[in-house]
Amino acid sequence: MKVPFVDLQAQYRSIASDVNAAIQGTIERGDFILGEELNLFEQDFARYIGTKNAVGVGSGLDALEMALRAYEIGPGDEVITAANTYIATALAILAVGARPILVDMDANYNIDPALIEAAITPRTRAIMPVHLYGQPADMEEISGIAKRRNLVVIEDAAQAHGAMYGGRRAGCIGHCAAFSFYPAKNLGAYGDGGMVVTNDDAIAEKIRRLRNYGQRVKYVHTSVGTNSRLDTMQAAILRVKLRHLDKWNAARAEHAAAYNKLLSGAPCVAPQIAPKRTHIFHLYVIQVEKRDEVQKALGSRGIGTGIHYPIPIHLQEACVNLGYKPGSFPATERVASRILSLPMYAEMSAEQQEYVAANLLDVIGADAKVSPVAAR
Repeated sequence: MKVPFVDLQAQYRSIASDVNAAIQGTIERGDFILGEELNLFEQDFARYIGTKNAVGVGSGLDALEMALRAYEIGPGDEVITAANTYIATALAILAVGARPILVDMDANYNIDPALIEAAITPRTRAIMPVHLYGQPADMEEISGIAKRRNLVVIEDAAQAHGAMYGGRRAGCIGHCAAFSFYPAKNLGAYGDGGMVVTNDDAIAEKIRRLRNYGQRVKYVHTSVGTNSRLDTMQAAILRVKLRHLDKWNAARAEHAAAYNKLLSGAPCVAPQIAPKRTHIFHLYVIQVEKRDEVQKALGSRGIGTGIHYPIPIHLQEACVNLGYKPGSFPATERVASRILSLPMYAEMSAEQQEYVAANLLDVIGADAKVSPVAAR
């Protein structure tokens, strides 16, 4: 058996007729830039997240950068974020001329709120929590800190489409939030794409201008903008997919529960769900000893895996000027050599999961055996 890390073809087959009709409709209308389907998708997505506004942009990185620019965060400013996130979070901060101030992770792979206060300086303007792997960060604690210290909260929700904290969607809790529609996301386009959501009408209007050359109306440029617009074609596809998102997220949660049972008692650390949160399992991440050897062995048996992420931001060559050293973030560095992402997508079969679990247990030398009856 072969089990891919993610199977986008299986997802397409389940919605092919609707997707094809959406693509065909866009081609027939010919409104490829800032067209009807983009406007409708922005309305749909804002309604789904629970915000007044949603503004489609070219990528998740652009969404983060334009959110920062809309709040006029730039040179001389500092933005606190997670040490163990994907580098795009830090790149957005660097792109506006600000400085990323990194904070170590908690037991759920999210920024540790207990360490945020110590990272605040007179130059701090914002906190950018990352809802890593599909589980929201502790937004109650983070929002409390931000309110006391008069800081902006920009949620990096690139991996958290539909996740919830305290009964509210990730993305509607901070001042604004950035989403990515990279194809492998729980809500993924057939190319790049991103979205900024906010309840602040003025911020939304700034981002609408920024994404479109700084134009208020055509050829009237009121700010220094860029070209970062979510394609109408991608919006049409995403609008179809959004109708299936809750179902797909529920399937991922079921798969995660099955993995937990299949791997119960094995010498690996399975993901846990923190209080007040729902986890959409964009990624199902375990920790194992001799991770690289385990990954290679699983690959030889036809099982695709990933590592999210093998080199922390502060140890990346591109970020050496931040001045951090090995040992600066012990929790992040400790798990970086142990984390392994197992195959996870809504269309996975029970047989595929059992094959992954059985081979993982065999590779790591566990005494536990896969019991399909117990897992399902």
